[in-house]
Formats: sequence, C-alpha cells, structure tokens
Amino acid sequence: MTVVTKKVTGRRTVCYESLDDLLKDADQMSQSDVHLLGNWSLGQILKHLAMSLDASIDGMDFKLPAPVRFLMTLLMKRKFLTKALPPGFKSTSKFIPDETTTEEGLAALRTAVKRQQSESARVDHPGFGKMTNKEWNDFNLRHAEMHMSFVLPKSQT
Repeated sequence: MTVVTKKVTGRRTVCYESLDDLLKDADQMSQSDVHLLGNWSLGQILKHLAMSLDASIDGMDFKLPAPVRFLMTLLMKRKFLTKALPPGFKSTSKFIPDETTTEEGLAALRTAVKRQQSESARVDHPGFGKMTNKEWNDFNLRHAEMHMSFVLPKSQT
C-alpha cells in the first residue's frame, strides 16, 4: 500500500548545516536498525539524494516555463532554501530510483558529495533558474532533510 507522504506524522526532525552533516547522518542511519515512514527504502532515499546532487552539476532534462520559474523564484525560492521542504511532491520518474541496497545508495551519496566539494560548475535549477553554489547547497540540504526525516532509528519508534 502506498503511503501518502503529505500526511505522515512522527517524522524525525533533521537539520543539516553541511554535506558532511548529511553524510554523517546517512552513515549513522545505514548502521542502524531503522523504521521507514514513507514509500522508499533507505537505499532508495540515499540514491535519490545522490541523483539530485549530481543533477545540480549535470543538469536535468526538464525546465519549467519562464512564467512559472518567475513565480517560483518570487514566492518560493527563499523558503525552499531556508525551511524544510514539504513532503509529497511527485518527482519525475527519472529521479525515482529502482530498489537499491543501503550500501549502494550510501556509496552513490558519498560519490555525489565528493563531486559537490570538488566541482564548482552548477546548472540552472528547473524551477528557480540561476542559483549560486551556496543556494544549490542550501536547497540540496533542505531536500535531504525532508527525505531523511522519514528514516527513524527503531530505538525512537
């Protein structure tokens, strides 16, 4: 049965200041017995986050129309860079990973973080347009916080 992620309660509060914080939490969760509140395995979550990080360098195969980008930038960009992203957004199928082991997802995330730290080029965001590396980093951290909030150590359940 598919979980309606917009309505999930009891999610973990997660706040990352850096990509290293994200990796530390991902390592910790991968070594823990976890309970997942959403529809994806921990491996899928980690792989999805890696794919998203890579997409900020490699680009995406879609871009929202200019009027939508303008409105999103005006009304939503600041919020999405500073506050938790809302759950329940339907991603394009390109960003929904196949079943992936936790080890594979963690390895992909580690590789993607290394790329973020070693490569300076970033593409335009499909919804917000031109973003600085710091803005991309902030967006990716807020995105990771939302997904990782669905991962609870069983000791907290």
